[in-house]
Amino acid sequence: MSLQKQIMDKMKEAMKAKDTVALQALRAVKSAFLLAKTETGVQEELSEEQEMKIIQKQVKQRRDSATIFIEQNRQDLADPELAELKVLEQFLPEPLTEEEIERVVISTIDHIGASGMKDMGKVMGIVSKELAGQADGKTISALVKKNLM
Repeated sequence: MSLQKQIMDKMKEAMKAKDTVALQALRAVKSAFLLAKTETGVQEELSEEQEMKIIQKQVKQRRDSATIFIEQNRQDLADPELAELKVLEQFLPEPLTEEEIERVVISTIDHIGASGMKDMGKVMGIVSKELAGQADGKTISALVKKNLM
């Protein structure tokens, strides 16, 4: 079942349950899917990879907003963001541990023969693509830097 179909099914469930937080988060994702479909040069249906990127972006936006609100002592604004974050995270694959990410980083470095910070872009590109949806870009970046030095 495609992510779009899953989102629609969850939207129906949220409407029946009168769960406004889940409904708001799911509508935002549906809207992002529709915007991506209408962009010029994009085929009629989104690939699974494109769907995953959209959901990741929505999750990142909510996580960043919640962090900012918490730093500014605005828990009243952070709570809805965190609730929506939980709703959206159910569509992402299980996140990897830092050790698992580091194993992938090290194997990629060995595989392409990276020898310094000049190769960071290559390593980041490969690892980010391989771990799409399972690892945060900041974590990947930190581990790549650590292992390339």
